[in-house]
Amino acid sequence: MDVDFYAKKIWDYMLMKQPLEKADLIFVLGNNDIRVAERAAELFLQGYAPIVVCSGGFGKRTRFEKTEAEVFSERMIELGVAKDSILIESRSTNTGENVQFTKELLKEKGITVKKVIAVQKPYMERRTFATIQKQWPDVELLVTSPMISYESYANDESLKKRFISLMVGDLQRIKEYPALGFQIPQDIPEDVWGAYEQLVALGYDEYLIK
Repeated sequence: MDVDFYAKKIWDYMLMKQPLEKADLIFVLGNNDIRVAERAAELFLQGYAPIVVCSGGFGKRTRFEKTEAEVFSERMIELGVAKDSILIESRSTNTGENVQFTKELLKEKGITVKKVIAVQKPYMERRTFATIQKQWPDVELLVTSPMISYESYANDESLKKRFISLMVGDLQRIKEYPALGFQIPQDIPEDVWGAYEQLVALGYDEYLIK
């Protein structure tokens, strides 16, 4: 069985491939991949939005000693983003909380946004989009991620099974979470779901909802 064939089919589905436009806010969702912060810094320095929110506490699988929001903001400052352009939300531990606590932070600061660019890992673009659309329906939303191919992302064999298992778990959540009120529903093509079933059968099931 060609694991990469099936995994890349899911990867390609997860990418939203949305063209970016100028927005009111760059919303950086915390995780363990510092390249997300680097992509957000790139967008800020290109003038896509005047404000950044780095959102993320201590995630379940964090490898950082500080909160994800702190680590990401520090990296963005290193790359030239002005410190006073960054707001920190460091309580959240999942995507829903990223949205909830960021909305609360903006309200507390008296900041109103109409268009948001969310930045996340490539294979989490679609799930992030679905969650924010459900939890924050009154903003126009664009989602982006580091400009990296599946082949480059999967080239570390020591991390590859975990990354594919996480992606498989995310696809299951795209299917299951709308019924729980967590996300908007989205169509999953038959060949993409078929790839999911093949990968589950091959043992990429560590992060499935039981």
